Amino acid sequence: MLETLGDSNTVALFGALGGLLLGLAARVGRFCTLGAIEDLLYGGSATRMRMYVLAIGASILGAFGLIGMGALEAENSFYFSIRWMPLASVVGGLMFGYGMALAGNCGYGAIARLGGGDLRSFVIVLVMGVSAYVVLAGPLAPLRNMVFPQVDVTAPVPPGIAHQLGAFTGLSPVLIGMAIGAAIMIGALASRAFLKDISAIFWSLMVAVAVISGWWGSQWVATNGFDALPLVSHSFSAPVGETILYAMNGSVRPLSFAVGSVAGVWVGAFIGSTIKGHFRWEACEDPRELRRQIFGAMIMGAGAILAIGCTVGQGLTAFSLLAFSAPVTFLAIFAGAAIGLRQLIEGFQPAE
Repeated sequence: MLETLGDSNTVALFGALGGLLLGLAARVGRFCTLGAIEDLLYGGSATRMRMYVLAIGASILGAFGLIGMGALEAENSFYFSIRWMPLASVVGGLMFGYGMALAGNCGYGAIARLGGGDLRSFVIVLVMGVSAYVVLAGPLAPLRNMVFPQVDVTAPVPPGIAHQLGAFTGLSPVLIGMAIGAAIMIGALASRAFLKDISAIFWSLMVAVAVISGWWGSQWVATNGFDALPLVSHSFSAPVGETILYAMNGSVRPLSFAVGSVAGVWVGAFIGSTIKGHFRWEACEDPRELRRQIFGAMIMGAGAILAIGCTVGQGLTAFSLLAFSAPVTFLAIFAGAAIGLRQLIEGFQPAE
């Protein structure tokens, strides 16, 4: 495969296949982080939050299973290769969550809605991708580097929960990680109503398969290929900006896992919305709504770069390795989204 397609095209194919599953999960399985938070806080339903937590647990179990088999060198991942900055996780997560609430979707959700014909999400995707790159490599990059300088990790033990516990206790990080993943899955499944929802469980596991396949595929290419490609899995913050850049100058830059992942979600969402009969063209009829969504997408893109990930990048992919940044960023995203939702639904006026 590598000789026929080349390293970049092969890893992009792995990204596209996983993205396809994520797109189907969003449109067919209604897998959505903002929807899960809104259902939990205002809808009286924990089903979609249990879906998200189940996907986290299964991703951890699968990722540490790969580590145990020698099919994943987690210490080479981006989440373990730089120093964790707790303040960046909190500030970036709050910004991302608040922006997500204003925009009405995270980057992953916006791509999925775009696959269903929602042109409002096209604007969100563009603005978020550009905003992310403005902070990552554009005019605001020097300021970001000054406030949150990225420093390579030199410690012998990666900054991960399982790895640090393993070093402290002498136990295998693989066994610790798999035990944590299994415990999270059991907690998510501790509901008779949720256990009966076979579709919700299935699509949660498919999300985990997408994350795990990303790790396995990029590791396989890195091990067997000739190019020095990074070890990655799915995220939808900087990769959205990278996809925009590829769309503009793809003739002079290779495909990547990120581009394949974004394209895969779009295609999967299109197929899923067609299967469900939900595909229809939609546009924004209220300029105030569009203004709010653009503003939210700007905050969301910048926040994702500070937090080094989004609801998928940190909430699932980094979580699968039990990186220290993952639970902190996820809680910050949850808090930011709760603030944004309260502003939209209840307003900030004190109750009489």
